[in-house]
Amino acid sequence: MKKKYFLIWLISSVVFSQEETTFSFTFHKTGIVTILTDLENKFNLKFSYVDEVLNEKKISLDLKNTSLNLILEAIELKTNLKFKKINKRYYIVKKIKKKITTIQQLDNVIIGTYLTKGISKNKNTSFTITPEKLHILAGLTEADVLESIQQLPGVFSPNETATGLVIRGGTTDQNRVIWDGMNIYHNGHLFGMISAFNPNITKKIIVYNKGTNPSYGERISSVIDINTSHNVATKLNVGLGVNGISTDAFVTVPIVTDKLSVQASIRRSYADIYESFTFNRLSDKVFQNTKIEDAENTNNDFLFLDFNTKVNYKFDNQNHFTLSTLFIDNSLDYVIKDNSNNESFNDILHIKSEGYSFGWDKKYNDNISHKVTAAISKYRLNYNFTTQTNDNLTTNFEKNNVVFDSGISIDTQIKTNKGDQLQIGYQFNLKDTSYRFVQTEDFVFTLDADKTVIRTHSLYTNYNYINPKLVTINLGFRFNYYSDLDKLRFEPRLVINKKFLKNFTIQLTGEIKNQIISQIDETVLSDLSLENRLWRLADGDTFPIINSNQVSLGLLYNKNGWNFDVDYYRKKVTGLTTLSLGFLNPDGTSFLDGSRKISGIDFYVKKKLHKFNIWTSYSFIDIKNKFDGLNNGKYFTASNEIKHAITASIAYKINKFQWALSWRWRNGKPFTKAIIQNDDTVVFEGINTENLEDYHRLDFSSTYSFKISKPNNINAKIGFSIRNLYHQKNQLSREYTGNNSLNDPIKFVDKFSLGFTPNVLFRVNF
Repeated sequence: MKKKYFLIWLISSVVFSQEETTFSFTFHKTGIVTILTDLENKFNLKFSYVDEVLNEKKISLDLKNTSLNLILEAIELKTNLKFKKINKRYYIVKKIKKKITTIQQLDNVIIGTYLTKGISKNKNTSFTITPEKLHILAGLTEADVLESIQQLPGVFSPNETATGLVIRGGTTDQNRVIWDGMNIYHNGHLFGMISAFNPNITKKIIVYNKGTNPSYGERISSVIDINTSHNVATKLNVGLGVNGISTDAFVTVPIVTDKLSVQASIRRSYADIYESFTFNRLSDKVFQNTKIEDAENTNNDFLFLDFNTKVNYKFDNQNHFTLSTLFIDNSLDYVIKDNSNNESFNDILHIKSEGYSFGWDKKYNDNISHKVTAAISKYRLNYNFTTQTNDNLTTNFEKNNVVFDSGISIDTQIKTNKGDQLQIGYQFNLKDTSYRFVQTEDFVFTLDADKTVIRTHSLYTNYNYINPKLVTINLGFRFNYYSDLDKLRFEPRLVINKKFLKNFTIQLTGEIKNQIISQIDETVLSDLSLENRLWRLADGDTFPIINSNQVSLGLLYNKNGWNFDVDYYRKKVTGLTTLSLGFLNPDGTSFLDGSRKISGIDFYVKKKLHKFNIWTSYSFIDIKNKFDGLNNGKYFTASNEIKHAITASIAYKINKFQWALSWRWRNGKPFTKAIIQNDDTVVFEGINTENLEDYHRLDFSSTYSFKISKPNNINAKIGFSIRNLYHQKNQLSREYTGNNSLNDPIKFVDKFSLGFTPNVLFRVNF
């Protein structure tokens, strides 16, 4: 009897853990029937299919320590088959009409489910996020592109915005954001609180924080490459949605069967019509310490809009063409009236981005292909502040910033018979930037205007050597020639993966990067104090080319639902420039040159336990700055340093219902302590020698998907989320304004986080 019970327990254990059990498979031009039979034996399951569906189908697979789900995904990617799960043991194999031409080398993935389903970590060190597959993340009702990236270890947003990403100690302007090949210079709505990219039209996001492929240049911290669907649509697809901030719609339309399709999406805020509780919570945070807060007799007109389209045209099996467009618009028109003094104040802010890209993919054969991309993007910021007294103009301040970016890229990939891959490419880029601050009534510039153009020619190559039994190496080089500066820069890139003890992988990376465009922080010059960072180009003198050297060493483990990842890194950045204003230099305004050194550790561990997904991460980072003319030329703590940070999350999914809970804790930001003396003078105790109180908050999200009409294939989803569930009041920063001259008083500016902020979602797709 005991043997009988033991046998029942053993069988049930195998059945319930088959999705977490991993095996290694190597098949060379093997029939699908043979592969499925092997899977049936190893995972104790059964496949049901019609013989004609599988006849004469042969594929090659080389998968190491891979789970059942990933194996089935690999087969689906290489065939026109689809696996439908009936229960724990039985699967139906069906033939789908759509022929899948994009083959993903699954063995390039180290961790297939990183944090949650829809996020994977690859051997080339990048992360891939697939929004349509992404399971729920705490605090979000939808897969916000930039908010999702903040879930990764080593990524923070000290100012609690979607766009304020600090990745491995880099500043926000050191992150290169790309949309379908276009460089994006403004990626947020509502002053950065949500990302400007509609997740419902986004197909894939690739994120690099180290070991960057040499085809990516221009920024020294990270790459966020966002792509919409590259496939020709085979059926009409429409989606409509509304949440506590905006409404959106998207449509995908096939024009010519298997040849031509068009997709488009639009999203718009509705705060100009109705201000929801969610919007008011966000605006309270955004407008704190500005004239808008607590003002009376006001007229506030705010809205945001984003719109994008894409055309996919498949000329034949060898040639594929794409055309993409993107528009991002943020507008604020704010008027306050002081009737007692017969005065009025008007802030007008317009921020617009637009971009266009053209792509041509050419496949000569299974081993040789190339991709040509041409892109243009333009960013414009216009801010105007006026004061009127007795209907006469008394103050008129203008601030403008324009970035024009255009370029072309030619990328060729060659595969060898052994599976290695050689990548060779050329890129040309032209950047044209200008900015100015001016009092137009007397033509006195507050800060010198600037207009700069830089043309860059880049050559790059990368060789991917694959030896599963020994080592995998990505070795790349990039050469940049900045013709207008007459400067040449060399950028080697290296990634080494070594597998040992079956389930462990060592990952070593090294890279050198350069950056010619960055931002000026001019907070004290902006009366509204909302958009205070302006783009400018290097000039080789006042603004040098920024350079970064980074090395890292990591260890990964992946087995039976356990994921473990720890990574140590060091980074050195030179060529930084800071604008000395206010309390640090009350006698004048100047730009100071400096450097930064960074060291840190990112740690992550996850366990999938039946329907539960449990993970935690810890990050340590030390960031020190040194600028000529500050702190006696000695290193001091950077203002964006988050020394210690911990995130813990638990998520649950059953059928169409999901929920997630996440707790975040981190050290408070550094700040400079100011003491006001009896004679009203101010004494500063060093630079960033104090820290704010520790930051912590609890977030919750839940979604439920259901069918409205099964015959008409109308699907719906409702969602609910809460940020800062226990309404913790976190101080985000302490800043000082004023003191632009010796007679100006110092003003303390404290900014705080979001309070209890709920959000709701309703979506319909058909």
